[in-house]
Amino acid sequence: MAEGDDSMRKRNRDENNKETSKVSGRVASIIAAKKRRKSGNRLICQGMCFSLPTIEDPFNDRHGKLDTRRKETKKLVHSLAHDTMSVNGNSVLQSKGTPGRNHMKMEHQGQEMVKIKNLENEQIISDISIDEVDQKITIKPAKGHDFENSGCPSSFLLLCLNSIKNALWHDGIFSGEEDKPLFVDTWGFEFWKCYSAGKDILETSGSCSTTEQIAWMTSTAADSIASLEKDGLSFSSPFLLYLVPSKEKAIKVRSVCKPLKALGIHAVSLHSSSSLDHQIHGLKSCEPEFIISTPKRLLELVSLKAIDISGVSVLVVDDLEAFIEGGYFDIIQSIKQAVSGNPQTIVFSNCLNYASVPLVRKLLRGSICRLALNDFIASQSACIIQSVHMCAPEEKLSKSMQILDQACGNRLGTKFFKALFVVGKDSNFHMSVTSIKSKGYSISTNSIWSNSEVQNSKLRSPVSVINVEHISTTDLAEFEVVIIYDFALSIDKYIKILTRMARRTVNGVLYSFLTREDALVAGPLIEILEKCGQAVSEPLKILCHSSSSLLEH
Repeated sequence: MAEGDDSMRKRNRDENNKETSKVSGRVASIIAAKKRRKSGNRLICQGMCFSLPTIEDPFNDRHGKLDTRRKETKKLVHSLAHDTMSVNGNSVLQSKGTPGRNHMKMEHQGQEMVKIKNLENEQIISDISIDEVDQKITIKPAKGHDFENSGCPSSFLLLCLNSIKNALWHDGIFSGEEDKPLFVDTWGFEFWKCYSAGKDILETSGSCSTTEQIAWMTSTAADSIASLEKDGLSFSSPFLLYLVPSKEKAIKVRSVCKPLKALGIHAVSLHSSSSLDHQIHGLKSCEPEFIISTPKRLLELVSLKAIDISGVSVLVVDDLEAFIEGGYFDIIQSIKQAVSGNPQTIVFSNCLNYASVPLVRKLLRGSICRLALNDFIASQSACIIQSVHMCAPEEKLSKSMQILDQACGNRLGTKFFKALFVVGKDSNFHMSVTSIKSKGYSISTNSIWSNSEVQNSKLRSPVSVINVEHISTTDLAEFEVVIIYDFALSIDKYIKILTRMARRTVNGVLYSFLTREDALVAGPLIEILEKCGQAVSEPLKILCHSSSSLLEH
């Protein structure tokens, strides 16, 4: 006897219920959001199969659909209505200082207006500004709103990490301890804090990422997507762009992302081993959240308009040294320029090759966070240029003032730029303070400057002057330029300065002035320069040779 239609529908409904019961409610909502996004029904549900007229819709023109334009729970900013940027007919909202800082599209029904949520009377907007050139709206959420105000990763992020760990362990790819979950990884938690602050990140432990680091980066990005879609935002471009130097690395990153597909996050790897036509066809048939690609193949696809990366919110550049060796310097810059706005950028580089520093400085222009799995001098001092000058004692003051003018002149207009002048002798301390004041600099002798003092200063760049004895108790993180006037300090103190200065920038410079009296420190100083991949000047080599001769005699 043939099975009736009612029985078949009931059996299909039971099977669907079994499938949906395998995942949590939040995961199911994310998967459903992606299906609605692909089908074109992103924000407005259809409701029941029939509807009745209402006071607001007496002729039932909307067929029961809700009018999202008239919700009273959202604050409407009418003054910004004509300043929104249009992309493919949709309004674009740019958000800086949050995970995924690039623009997000908001769905509109007729009127052009920006809708800002005020959840349970909690003010989540701290600043609204408009770019006069690009006419883009910038909305900065108040600190602590993101990531559920908990001060720790969300439950969905932990779910992503566990899914990746279990899948990789089952496939024999994961090399970590079976009973040690990924969410207890020290590097991962530090990365999450930097990412939450919305800052660019420079990772200097090595040239390329590990499996654990990839898992944390992709899981955090997936959590950002889930949070933003929950707030009603959608994306016309991939959220995460992960640049890799080779096919092998692309496959590795893709294998880490693969378990996230069950949670609604689709990743695609692009490299030259696959045909261009095949990849173009694949990109047209899917809407990936993550793109893992080699630079050359990605630029080809962008030039053919097979993929739009203008709205990428997070950019990862993995193994920067391999890109430079392969001659991809200009290609990476072109890719960065193809991304509009200001994507949150993560760079993996050991910075031992001086040639990589210019590219790092082009990729990371704002305030950054430094991450490293070790405390090696080279890792902690990445992108800090060490400049050693040889001179006679009577020339030291004039040369140091010249260097100070040059360093501060190169940073005119830099917000909150600070310089530090380290003096070893008391007699030189007062002389240095007098000379620096005569140049018109605002000066402090306790190394403590507030941002308001720096911003409101009518003089030149602020300079702090301290005695070398106070190095251990001085916070050096804010100083981009440090000038060691008297090298009357041990190599250990030099290392402290080098590894603690310029923590929030990639533009740090450490100047040192040596005379013949400092011949004994020339050898250890050369070793540090070589460890950090820095150039050793010929005068310093001669000074080191002379010190060796003196010890022999």
